[in-house]
Amino acid sequence: MSAVRQRIAVRGIVQGVGFRPFVYRLARELGLVGWVRNDPGGVTIEAQGDMAQLAVLARRLRSDAPPLARVDGLDVAALAPGDERAFTILLNHGQGRGEAAIGPDSCVCPACLTELFDPANRRYRYPFINCTDCGPRYTLVRHLPYERAATSMAPFALCPACLAEYRDPGARRFHAEPNACPECGPALTLIDAAGRSVDGDPVSATLVRLRQGEIVAIKGLGGFHLACDADNPAAVARLRARKDREEKPLALMLASVAALDGLVEAAPGAVERLQGPERPIVLMKRTAAADARFAGIAPGIAWLGVMLPYTPLHYLLFHEAAGRPRGMAWLERPPPLALVMTSANPRGEPLVIGNDEARTALAGLADAWLLHDRDIVVRCDDSVLRVADGRTQFLRRARGFTPRAVPLSRRGPAVLAMGGYFKNTLCLTRGDQAFLSQHIGDLDRVAVCRAQEDAAGHLQHLLQTTPELVAHDLHPDFYGSRLAQRFAETLRIPAIAVQHHHAHVAAVLAEHGVDEPVLGLALDGVGLGSDGKPWGGELLLVDGARMRRLGHLLELPLPGGDRAAREPWRMGAAALALIGRGDEIASRYAHCPGAAQLAQLVMRQPGVTGSLGRWFDAAAGLLGVMTHMHFEGQAAMRLEGLAECFGPLPAPGLYHCGSDGVLDLLPLVRRLADEADPARGAALFHAALVEALADWVGRAAAETGLGRVACGGGCMLNALLARGLRAALAARGIEMLEAEMVPPGDGGLALGQAWVAQRHEN
Repeated sequence: MSAVRQRIAVRGIVQGVGFRPFVYRLARELGLVGWVRNDPGGVTIEAQGDMAQLAVLARRLRSDAPPLARVDGLDVAALAPGDERAFTILLNHGQGRGEAAIGPDSCVCPACLTELFDPANRRYRYPFINCTDCGPRYTLVRHLPYERAATSMAPFALCPACLAEYRDPGARRFHAEPNACPECGPALTLIDAAGRSVDGDPVSATLVRLRQGEIVAIKGLGGFHLACDADNPAAVARLRARKDREEKPLALMLASVAALDGLVEAAPGAVERLQGPERPIVLMKRTAAADARFAGIAPGIAWLGVMLPYTPLHYLLFHEAAGRPRGMAWLERPPPLALVMTSANPRGEPLVIGNDEARTALAGLADAWLLHDRDIVVRCDDSVLRVADGRTQFLRRARGFTPRAVPLSRRGPAVLAMGGYFKNTLCLTRGDQAFLSQHIGDLDRVAVCRAQEDAAGHLQHLLQTTPELVAHDLHPDFYGSRLAQRFAETLRIPAIAVQHHHAHVAAVLAEHGVDEPVLGLALDGVGLGSDGKPWGGELLLVDGARMRRLGHLLELPLPGGDRAAREPWRMGAAALALIGRGDEIASRYAHCPGAAQLAQLVMRQPGVTGSLGRWFDAAAGLLGVMTHMHFEGQAAMRLEGLAECFGPLPAPGLYHCGSDGVLDLLPLVRRLADEADPARGAALFHAALVEALADWVGRAAAETGLGRVACGGGCMLNALLARGLRAALAARGIEMLEAEMVPPGDGGLALGQAWVAQRHEN
C-alpha cells in the first residue's frame, strides 16, 4: 500500500507539556515517519505512512495526550510523500501567526515526588525538581514559543546529566524547560531579620523558626507567602496584627488529604479538586474539632480554606517535620504540622515577587525570608474555590488555572477587556478563545493600577495578539476605564463601555456558549447602572450587545454613603425606617456610635441602591449578626453559615412583585425585625429570598417567552441561595445557567465585557 503524508497542526496547550516526545513515541509505535516541532501556532506534525495508522495518530493525539496538555483543535492537510526513513523532533520554528498557548503552573507530580524522597536519587530533597508533567509554566515564561531561553531559567546552564535528559526524547524531562538539579539549578537561602544568611539547611532552619512561633516569608511559584504555625495561636494572632487582617479568613496548608480527617466536612468533589494539579484553596465546611484547633484561622465563618502542598519546597517542610522518612508512605500519616499560608503583600498592595522587594516590603511583617534565585516573571496568587452541589464556584481564579482559555462559541475580533474596580482581572480574546489574567486585586492603590497595566502588556505579549477593540466598565472614573481610553487612542481602536450587570450575565453566557436572548439575574454589591445610579439586584433581558432592564430590587437608603457598605447596622436602620419603625433605630443600635443622629438622617433619605448585597447587610443588621464588617461580604457569609446550621424553612410569601418590575422585600424585613433567633432569621431570609427571586424570574419568563436565565454577580457564591434558586426555577420549568469556569463576581467581569464588545461589531 502506498504511503500517505499529512500535515497536522495542533492547537491548544501543547508546549511545555511533553507533547513533542509524546508524538515522537506514538509515531514510532505506529510505524510512521516524519517530524514534529513547536511553532507559534502550537505544534506541527508531518507524518507519513499507512492511512489507517494516520487515522489512529489523529485520534490518539486527543485521547492519549500528556496530563497537562489540552488539544483544542487539529487541522489536517494532505501533502506529497517525502523520503524520510524515521520520525524525528525538529527545533522550534519561530515564524508565523501565533496561536500557541502556555499552560498554567502545576503541582509537583507523583514521579517527581518519588525521586524527591529517595535518598539514592540525585535530586533527593531538591526543592526545584520538575518534569514535563509538572512544575511552573505561566509564572516563569516571558514569551512563546516556550523554550528555556524564554523563561527565568535562562541563567541556569544545564549540567551534563540534566542536558542529557533534556535532549533525550525517551526521557521524562525531554525539553522540560525548568529542568535542573542541585549541581546546576536554583538554590535556597534563609535570611534572618538582620539580612544575614542563616547557616545550615534552609528547610530545616525554616521549620525550627516556624515552630518557635516566627513568621517566615516563603518564595513560591507566583509570589511569596507569609507562613506561620497554624497550631500556635500567638503566632496566628501576631500575623493578623502585622498584616492588619483582624478577621478575614486565612488559608491553611496541610500535608495531605489524610490530615483533613475530622477537621472538615467535604462536599462531593471537593477532595478531588483539592488534589488536582491546580492545587487551589478549597473552602470546606469546618467541624467543631477545627474550631478547637484553629480558632484564629477563620473566626465566625463556617468554612475553612484548605490547600495541599504544590511545590517541592512545600513538601520538604512537611517532610522535615515528619523526620525525613524514605518514600511516600509518610503522607498517609501526615505529621502534626499545619501551616498558615497567606499572600505576602502589604495591605491592599500587589503580591510581592522579587527578593529585594520582599526584603523591603515585608520588613516588619516577616521574621525571616526563605528565598531562591529563580525569578518570578508573573505574579499569580493562589486560586480559591468551593464545590457546591457538584459544581465548582471560583472566588478567585489565578494560579493553576491562568491562563487556561475559556472556549467561545465563535471566532471574533481580538478584544482586551479591563474588568472592574474590585477583584480585577483582565481578558484578551484570540480567535475563538478568551484568556483571563490572574487575579490582580482592587484598583484602589497606585501599585495595583500599575500591576493591571503590566498584566495587560504581558498578556498581549505572551499571546502575540494586538487588540482590535478595548472594553471597560461603564463607570468613567475607574482606572481600567481610563486605561482603556489610553489603549484606544494609542492603537486607534474603538473603546466600548459595558454596563456592570450586563457584563455579569454575559460572562455566564460566554462560558456556556449561548448566543440567543435570555433573561439575566445579576445579584451583587454595586455597579454603576445605565441610569447613573448604583445597581445590584437586577432582572435583565440580554440579547448580545443589547440589554434591557426589566426590574430591580426595591431601593434602600445608604445612610453614611460608603460606610453603610461596611457597617450592617446602618443598613438595618435603613430597613427599619422604610417599614415605618425609624423611631426604634436609636435604641436598637444604641451601642453603635452615631445611631441617634442617623435615625434623624435616614428618615429623610430617599432610596439609593437596589443592591442585593445591601439587603443581606440589612438582614444581618436587623438580626444582630454583626454591626461592623472587617472584609467585604463578611455579613453575608455569616448569614449563610447560620442558615446552613439551622436548616431549611418554608417561605411564606414575604415579598411583593410590583407591576413596575420592582421586587419589594419589606414584608420580609417586618418579620426579621422581630426575630429573636439570628440563625432562624438567617434561614428565613434565605428561604424567602429564593422564593421571591424565583417568582420574579418566573413572571418575566411568562411575559417574554424566554425559558433560560443566566445568573451572575457575587451573591451567586452563596451556595444556599444558588441551590435554592436552581431548584425553584427548575420547578417552574426554567433553566438556570451559572458561572463555573470563572468567578460569578467581579473576577469574571472582563470575560463578559469582551463577549459584549465582540457582539458590538455584528
